[in-house]
Amino acid sequence: MPAIWRPNVSRVLPDVDVEVGVTEDASSKGTKRKRAPPTKGPCEHGVKPRSRCKLCSACPHGKRRYHCKECGGAAFCEHGRERSKCKECGGASICEHGRERCRCKECGGSQMCEHGRERRYCKECGGSGICEHGRERSKCKECGGSQICEHGCQRSKCKECGRG
Repeated sequence: MPAIWRPNVSRVLPDVDVEVGVTEDASSKGTKRKRAPPTKGPCEHGVKPRSRCKLCSACPHGKRRYHCKECGGAAFCEHGRERSKCKECGGASICEHGRERCRCKECGGSQMCEHGRERRYCKECGGSGICEHGRERSKCKECGGSQICEHGCQRSKCKECGRG
C-alpha cells in the first residue's frame, strides 16, 4: 500500500524572520506581476458567489452578460436560440428524436410520468400544475389562475381585453 503524505500539524514551528539578500539587479529581470487578492465570499452587494451577482457581472440591460441576447452572451448560438436547446447546433438538451431530452417519451425524460404525460400536468400523479378542482392551475377560474383576466375569461381569448 503506498504511503500517504500528511502534514505534521501537531508540531509548532518557531516564527522566524529571514532576510534574503538580492544578488542580481532586479531591473535586469522581468518584474513579477502582482495578483489581485482572492475573492472568496460574497461581493459588496451580498451575493455569494460573486459571479452570480447581477450588479457585479451585469450588462447594460440588467441581465447576466452570459444570458443577455443583446450583448451577444455565450448562452446563445448564431441562430439566436439558447445554445443547449438549438436543434441546428445539436444542443446538449436535444435528444436523437429532435425533442428536448427531459420531455421526450421515447428517451424516458425526467419530466415525463408513467402515464406518458408531462409530470406537472398529470392528474393521476398529482402534478403541481393541477389545482384541487382537477384543472390546470393557471387556467382555473376558482383558483384565480394567471391566465384568467378580470372579466373571468382566458386572457388570450377575452374580447373585452382586446386579445380575442
